[in-house]
Amino acid sequence: MTRPPTAAQRRVIDAADPVTGRLRGTEAQLAALVKRGLAFRHPRPPHDHFLTPAGHRIREAEEAAPPAEPEAPEAGGGFAARVGGEEEAPQAGPARVREVHSAWQGLLELRRMTNRDGATDRPCGWERTHLVRAAALALEAAGHRPAGAGPEGYRVRATPQPEAVAVYEPAEESRRACAATLERAGWQVGEYAEPRTGRRYLLASPRRA
Repeated sequence: MTRPPTAAQRRVIDAADPVTGRLRGTEAQLAALVKRGLAFRHPRPPHDHFLTPAGHRIREAEEAAPPAEPEAPEAGGGFAARVGGEEEAPQAGPARVREVHSAWQGLLELRRMTNRDGATDRPCGWERTHLVRAAALALEAAGHRPAGAGPEGYRVRATPQPEAVAVYEPAEESRRACAATLERAGWQVGEYAEPRTGRRYLLASPRRA
């Protein structure tokens, strides 16, 4: 791409669904984004348009970098999975359950559309560039309890290792359950202990095959 998107095109990109990348706009706007390689038209009805990886990069280029612990919610109040330990956590209840379920189903659809073989049992490119959010969504969608103000519950954190997140869960049984959930969601998981503190944690990476 040699020219940046127009202001109107940028508004369409910025308004894309934060999980699936689904776009809404005029036919001319969507066609222009497809021509630039920033979007693609799904071949099946209703032939919706979605951001390509290049489109996602454009969308995120102006977002402020999130702090390492924990990641900040989406700008504009959009959906963000619970990473654990947030100061202002969304209220639990049926509405949150529906929201998380919808986000997880959207992520599975994104896997189907963007993995070359259409596989939904392993992470896609979006998850590899949003490791903490992706792992947290898998855990919250499976019903695991994110940490609040106390020590109980999971906490998903970034690590210095490429394509790896750490999941802290003090209860051994719950930690093993988190590991099983991530493995079913297509992540490779190992359990380790911090050298100085002995604190147990999971190290999880998206599986490639």
